[in-house]
Amino acid sequence: MSTIRVALVDDQPLFRAGIRQIVSSQPDLEFVGEAGDGAEGVVMVEQTRPDVVLMDLRMPVLDGIEATRRIVAADPATARVVVLTTFAQDSSTLRAIQAGASGFLLKDAHPEFLLASIRTVHAGNAVIAPAATRDLFEHFAEESGALRAPGLAEGGPRMPPSDVYRRLTAREREIFLLVASGLSNTEIARAEFVSEATVKTHVSRILNKLELRDRVQLVLFAVTHGLLRPTASG
Repeated sequence: MSTIRVALVDDQPLFRAGIRQIVSSQPDLEFVGEAGDGAEGVVMVEQTRPDVVLMDLRMPVLDGIEATRRIVAADPATARVVVLTTFAQDSSTLRAIQAGASGFLLKDAHPEFLLASIRTVHAGNAVIAPAATRDLFEHFAEESGALRAPGLAEGGPRMPPSDVYRRLTAREREIFLLVASGLSNTEIARAEFVSEATVKTHVSRILNKLELRDRVQLVLFAVTHGLLRPTASG
């Protein structure tokens, strides 16, 4: 069994020590490096080549948003960054996801959830429930107007579906909307009377066609382009 290489970028030494101990306690995880600010983190990641990077948002010298952008730009095919934040609805979290992060964790998350999230992100999936991600994106869409989907040019708020979205088949669009609404592969398979393997194949093709990294960015794409009805308030 191959191990998952994990690195941490955070300006709090005590927090780094705790995360290092938690990660190192797992037989399938290897803690390969740490850094105390974003600039050091970018260099450390280049040297150690981790599979998953845990990234604090607020740090001296270079913040986690710009550090994430540089790490993902340097190796977009394999870089997996999970941002760490104190508040669930932090606008910096959204900007980090736009910069290429695969999701976010609260710093007070249970250690078991942290470990499960590392494995989830390494497998290419979102680190948080897509439905929760959608709520986050829509919250900031209302406050700040337009959002910018990853890999797309900036434009006005709630842009109509782009030409790249029209590349999807009717079946793929149906699966796209189910994923963006927060359904898991198992739930989609049950609703559509197909196997989970079929759903997984559809999702993979959708991500490739839309040039998106994972389900988090799929939700961001859907909200940005006004492809989902607003969630009910109340």
